[in-house]
Amino acid sequence: MIGIARLAAAGLLAIMAMGTARAEDALKAKIGVLRLSSSAPVFIAQDKGYFREAGLEVELKFFDAAQPIAVATTSGDVDFGVTAFTAGLYNLAGKGVLKVIGGMSREKAGYPLIGYFASNNAYAAGLKTPKDLAGKRVAMTQVGSSFHYSLGLLADKYGFKLSEVKIVPLQSLSNAAAALKGETVDAALLPISTARKLMDDGGAKFLGWVGDETPWQLGAVFASPKTLTNKVLVTKLLGALARADREYHDVILAAMKDGVAPINDKTKPLLEIIAKYTNLQVEQVVGNCAYIDPDGKLDVKNVDNQIKWLQEQGFADKGFDADAIIAKEFVKPD
Repeated sequence: MIGIARLAAAGLLAIMAMGTARAEDALKAKIGVLRLSSSAPVFIAQDKGYFREAGLEVELKFFDAAQPIAVATTSGDVDFGVTAFTAGLYNLAGKGVLKVIGGMSREKAGYPLIGYFASNNAYAAGLKTPKDLAGKRVAMTQVGSSFHYSLGLLADKYGFKLSEVKIVPLQSLSNAAAALKGETVDAALLPISTARKLMDDGGAKFLGWVGDETPWQLGAVFASPKTLTNKVLVTKLLGALARADREYHDVILAAMKDGVAPINDKTKPLLEIIAKYTNLQVEQVVGNCAYIDPDGKLDVKNVDNQIKWLQEQGFADKGFDADAIIAKEFVKPD
């Protein structure tokens, strides 16, 4: 009996050792990300174990604005970044220290993500729609940010000069929201996840969605050239994200109607994951589901347009285009 017990114990130790070895063999990666639904596949892949099943040990590092994620990726503080395109990101990529490796969120009609919001006083004074923003003080995170580009597209659409808008860069979403509530600006561009509490508390008025006004490729997955030398790591990460992209699209986005996802037995588990990582209630997440291509494709043509626009405005350095910043071996063009 003692011999059998010893054999059983030895077998258990062997199994535990194998498990430990597998854990040690897992490739480690840090991903810089915002607590926004625009990164839903990242949260799904982490929470449902898709990264782990791909042989990855992933740590999510959260930021409060897009540009710091790009900087952290170049410095090595994170291995991958998932966030919106910005002039700063493009400038880093143009210098060769960042590469785009996949698509993420898009501004698309019918999928609420980034909105235009007015202060109560400005709304009462006549700021009722996005086209009324000419001549107003508009808060956003940073000059050259995705919010800035959205406003530039709006100016082109309605025929007013971007220079007519007083841009107020406040470095973070929370600062922009506070300025709007405090009436120190007339309007702000904010993700609905940030603006919802303002609206619920009566602190701001909704004007319209960027996706309804000017659709474009908002976000991407990117990495430094050093990270890209580990092709196994990159391939595994993109594979896990592609799995989550497809599930998010087929379960949540395919069920949306009038910009809202239903809560049912099929959608609720994913909505709860998004709520967990964005610090929202499930009931808040349903109207805050960004569009993401089911295959993780990138609208390369639009990326090129963004670069040209930012270069024309003087926000991005000249001398490079989309082809120069995209890792073509990984990107699926749309």
